[in-house]
Amino acid sequence: MLRTLILLFAFNAAASAVEKKPNFIFVIADDHRWDAMGAVQKEHGEKARYPWFESPSMDRLAAEGVRFRNAFITHSICSPGRAGFLTGQYTHANGVMDNGTPFPEDSVTHATLLRDAGYRTAYFGKWHMGNQRARPGFQHAASFIDQGVYQDCPVLINGVRTPTKGWIDDVSTDFAIDWLKQNHDKPFSLVLGFKSPHNRRGGPGLPERLRHLYEGKTTRRTPNCDLAAVYHKPLTEADKGKERGLSSNAVHLDYLRHIKGIDENLGRLLDALDDLKLAEDTVVVYTSDNGYYLGERGLGDKRALYEEGIRIPFIVRYPRLFPKGKLVDEMVINQDLAPTFLDLAGLPVHPGMHGASFKDLARGNKPANWRTSFLAYYRKELGDTPTCHGIRTESAKLIVYPQRPEWTEVYDLKNDPYELTRLPADGPLATRLKAELDKQMKAVGFKP
Repeated sequence: MLRTLILLFAFNAAASAVEKKPNFIFVIADDHRWDAMGAVQKEHGEKARYPWFESPSMDRLAAEGVRFRNAFITHSICSPGRAGFLTGQYTHANGVMDNGTPFPEDSVTHATLLRDAGYRTAYFGKWHMGNQRARPGFQHAASFIDQGVYQDCPVLINGVRTPTKGWIDDVSTDFAIDWLKQNHDKPFSLVLGFKSPHNRRGGPGLPERLRHLYEGKTTRRTPNCDLAAVYHKPLTEADKGKERGLSSNAVHLDYLRHIKGIDENLGRLLDALDDLKLAEDTVVVYTSDNGYYLGERGLGDKRALYEEGIRIPFIVRYPRLFPKGKLVDEMVINQDLAPTFLDLAGLPVHPGMHGASFKDLARGNKPANWRTSFLAYYRKELGDTPTCHGIRTESAKLIVYPQRPEWTEVYDLKNDPYELTRLPADGPLATRLKAELDKQMKAVGFKP
């Protein structure tokens, strides 16, 4: 009898562990490019732009989880990038094609579906969908409108304007940790949006502890810093090698100071999970809403479809299911987040989502039909980056400018990772890429 009871208890415990729903924490920075992380800089070795840069919390998350080395945003600008993470859809489908459009409140997102399945949902920090006050799908919110400010930023706590003191990314993290302490008795899904490293940088934008960090350090140039974007005038020989705008070492240092600050706050969040004994059962994702140019092709900001603009950091930790220290080189896109959260929660993926769950990929079981290409695009908004769309495969890229066909860009990324040499727009590689572009556009219903 005793043996039967012991076996029954063990069976029930095992079944409970399998059935236990994970918690979710999604941490999203603003303008954090894929290589501004200590672990990536170590991998780059002699080619590293800032080899001295360290991000111990991001590196810890990667060591305890899975780092996707080829993660991308499909519409490299803030609001569209964020909308894609939420909905699992391309922005022409979810309606957020620019930074001024509020997020449709009737959208189906990972937050709405998890909420309806019994999860507690909460949003903290930067939202950035126009001047929107609501946070659709989230039952609790402590978030600011539009860009907010770095210091003493007013925060809407469930719609009530509330003054705060201090650096906004510290404040947002405080709100998130306080909520965790009070709401971890049921499954939860929490989003923490950092304002950093978005402009404005330096001076009062940084907390005092970070303002003089890295003094005396220098960053390295890359070969494409001496190229111009295809829609700009070529650089003169006299201009090559010079610091210009976003290639300035001072700008780079401020950018990395902001990332150091959010790395510290990520560490605080991970420590809070440990203290609350939640780490084992919580899926933690760290990423960004888009990449960022630091002088490559004379560019700042994002928007264009060169590598630095569309590549993002992407780390996922789920100790109960995912291995430690795993590196994945298959391509993932921002639309994959929502399907993955639903899959891990044991919920069906909404049929309108364009992304795919990377659960099996993270576990080391590559699905037979995993993507080998994806569509990316940009519709002209601010600045001088023109409307464009393109296809990125595992080894090549095609960028099309509908109003200027002579600007068409074709790159062999395997042999030319800095995109230095434009290949013929009517060559064999271009022909294959155009066929793949047409296929992917048709698959998601995109019409330029």
